[in-house]
Amino acid sequence: MKLAKETVKKATKKVAKKTVKKVAKKVEYSAHDFAIKAAQIASELNCTDIVVLDLAGRSPATDFFVIATCTSDRQMRTIADDIADAGRKTGFGLFGRAGYEQGRWVLLDFVTVVVHLFDAEYRQYYDLELLWGDAQKVDWKK
Repeated sequence: MKLAKETVKKATKKVAKKTVKKVAKKVEYSAHDFAIKAAQIASELNCTDIVVLDLAGRSPATDFFVIATCTSDRQMRTIADDIADAGRKTGFGLFGRAGYEQGRWVLLDFVTVVVHLFDAEYRQYYDLELLWGDAQKVDWKK
C-alpha cells in the first residue's frame, strides 16, 4: 500500500511539472510579442508594407492589428498557415479565419491580435491604416 501511494505521488509530481512547463511556455508571449512575431513571419516570407498597429484602448475587439501585403494567393495562404502555427506554439489559438480560399484578403483572428493579409488592390481599397489613423504604429523590426 505504501509503495502504491509513493508511486502515485511521484507520478502526480511528474505530471504537475510537465503541466507547469507547458503553461509557462504558452504564457511567455504577450499579445504585443505575438503581433511582432506575426509581422516577422510575414517579412521572412516576403510580404511588403508590414504594419503593426496598437489598438489597445481604441478598439473594443482587439489590441493589435498586423497588416501586410502579399503578392499571390499561394503566398498569402502559406503565411496564414505559418502564423497560425506560431500562434498555437505560443499559446495564441486561432479563434477565426476568413478569406483563406479566395486569397485576396485573409483575416486571422487570435482575439487580442488580428492579422490582415491583403493583395495590393484590397489593401489600397480598405486602407485600414487610414481607418485606424489614431493608432500608434509598433516598431516590429528587431
